[in-house]
This record gives sequence, C-alpha cells and structure tokens, in this order.
Amino acid sequence: MTLLPAPMYSSARGFTLIELLVVLAIVATLSMMVYPRYSQRIDMAKETTLQENLRSVRAVIDDFRGDKGRYPESLEELVEQRYLKALPLDPITESSSTWRIIAPPDGLEGAVYDLHSGAAGVTRNGRAYADW
Repeated sequence: MTLLPAPMYSSARGFTLIELLVVLAIVATLSMMVYPRYSQRIDMAKETTLQENLRSVRAVIDDFRGDKGRYPESLEELVEQRYLKALPLDPITESSSTWRIIAPPDGLEGAVYDLHSGAAGVTRNGRAYADW
C-alpha cells in the first residue's frame, strides 16, 4: 500500500483579497452616488413635517381662542385641555421644547398667539426656519 502525498492547497474555494476589494469599491461608489439624493429627501421630509406641525398647532390655538375667548397661557395647556394629544416635535431640532412662542398683541388675554420653529439655519430655498 502506497501513501499519496497531501495536496499543497485545499480544495475549498473562497474569494481572494482582490475580489473582495473590487466588490467593496463598487459598493462604495454606488453609496456615494445615492447618499446626496437620500439626504435631500430627508431634509425635504423634515421641512414638510415642520410646516404641517406648525399648521396644525396654529389651528388648535385658533380653536382654543374660539372656545375659551382667550389664548392659551402655554403650549402645555393645549395638551392639558385635550386640544392636542401631545406637543409635536420640531423635526429640525428633534425636540418639543424648542418652539419659539409669540405673545398676543396688547389687549388680548393669554400668552401663546403663534409659534415658530426654534431651529437655527435656513431651508433649502433660503428661508430661515425661525420665520415659519
């Protein structure tokens, strides 16, 4: 009985380092092409959400004024009186405590006449978030 020498290489097949590097380079290139569009869509969604949150809270403030004959003393009063389930988040700052409250004109009762975003910076079209 003769013994055959062991093979010098394994019969298991795998990927070489070069093949892995080529695949990683292709994935990185595709990611770099997609990311700018993805980040623009996120910014657009945040701006749209901010507009909708401001619109709905302003409508609730008007409803409160119509029902009570005065403006609310705080945004929390809108939640306590069940005009809102919860104070919405400012999607730009990702916080519900950064809203900038505008007081009513002299002679009107209450403390919350309007609200604006407390976010610094500008929108995609150059308008300041604080002006919304």
